[in-house]
Amino acid sequence: MSIQERIPMFNIIGERINTSRKSVFEAVEKRDKNYIQDDVKKQQAAGATYIDVNAGARIGHEREDMLWLIEVIQESVDLPLCLDSPDPGTLKDALPLTEKDPLVNSITLEKDRYVPMAEFLAGKTCGVVALCMDDSGMPTSADQVIDRAAKLIEGLKNIGFDEKRIFVDPLIQPIATDTLNGSMALASVQGISKSYPQVHFTCGLSNISYGMPQRRVLNRTFLTLMMAHGLDGAIMDPLDAKLMTAIRTADALLGKDESCLGYLKAFREKRIIE
Repeated sequence: MSIQERIPMFNIIGERINTSRKSVFEAVEKRDKNYIQDDVKKQQAAGATYIDVNAGARIGHEREDMLWLIEVIQESVDLPLCLDSPDPGTLKDALPLTEKDPLVNSITLEKDRYVPMAEFLAGKTCGVVALCMDDSGMPTSADQVIDRAAKLIEGLKNIGFDEKRIFVDPLIQPIATDTLNGSMALASVQGISKSYPQVHFTCGLSNISYGMPQRRVLNRTFLTLMMAHGLDGAIMDPLDAKLMTAIRTADALLGKDESCLGYLKAFREKRIIE
């Protein structure tokens, strides 16, 4: 099945297999496959679309950890992976091990990263996450995000990617540092969608609430606002039942859930949480 045919109502990239999490770090260090497999099975059951695999925290061990995780995860769940690494060498060794076309996270406009990543990605059939970052740093306006997204999208199209295999990350920034960061993200997704209607989106959703109290409430509210502006994916914890409820209800209310079948199925499975 191609990556285009696999797109559901909302792409949920399960973020939990990341060695920056202490429990995952320890499980990978000890090669505790039961811990990893139990976690990814729960993510799949909760509705994850992809399993993100990030092995970067054990310095000097990323490649071997990534390859081990790919094998262990694919033994236990029938989901595509999101290979999360800035290192083209690690990705080059990891990609052939994937059983389904994965997402590769990520490419940016930073010169030291763009060139080797573009060379690696050329001719591949995977999807790719495009972060709206360049050598000047984080964007400070929606116009900057939209401009960077356009450069990334056109560059990826030039090396063989159609829009349906590109997942733009507009780089969510905390409202604690600037209250306009939320509205900037909304305008960015809406603007990119107008120019590139077949491009997909993803983001680190929880960044919006960093430094604020009651973060999960902010995350859920921001998610539904973003979905109304065109967001169709996020890197997130699928075991957050209330966040998953927000996705299912928003899909139904936005007309993306035919006959509300997804919502009703989740209700019958007691996954709609007030």
